[in-house]
Amino acid sequence: MNFRFFLFQILIISFCISCDKFSFKKNKQIQEIDTIVNFSSVDTYPSFKVCDSLIAKKAQENCFRNTIHATIGAKLQEHKFTIRDSISEIIYVDLLIDANGKITLKEIESSKNIQTQLPKLDSVLRISVESIPTIFPAIKRGIPVTTKYKLPIKIELKE
Repeated sequence: MNFRFFLFQILIISFCISCDKFSFKKNKQIQEIDTIVNFSSVDTYPSFKVCDSLIAKKAQENCFRNTIHATIGAKLQEHKFTIRDSISEIIYVDLLIDANGKITLKEIESSKNIQTQLPKLDSVLRISVESIPTIFPAIKRGIPVTTKYKLPIKIELKE
């Protein structure tokens, strides 16, 4: 019995001493999940049907901006404005494009001069934005997302 107890103690001691020799870690390669999300950029910009064939991200963005500028510009040129003094200023239009592709005008930043001389400009811009057809929304990680754009519009009118 003494011999068994002695043998048992030797096994326990050798097991405790040699534990650091065994590797209990799994050697599987663990794929890291990207948990950092950059909310200031998107994977795919919103696009009109015209811009769908473009592959490059920058080209898509430029096509979107050019198309929206051309659409709003064409609507603005349909209206006749009367002014007292010449105007050559830039206004900023904040647009919100929701995950369904609907465009909403959120804010118009303009000078007091433009607000005084062109009081109907805000309503004309709202109508112009509402007439823009539904577009394909921006995509982030495969999910349609809401985006906000600040578009500069140059107002140049001469007496």
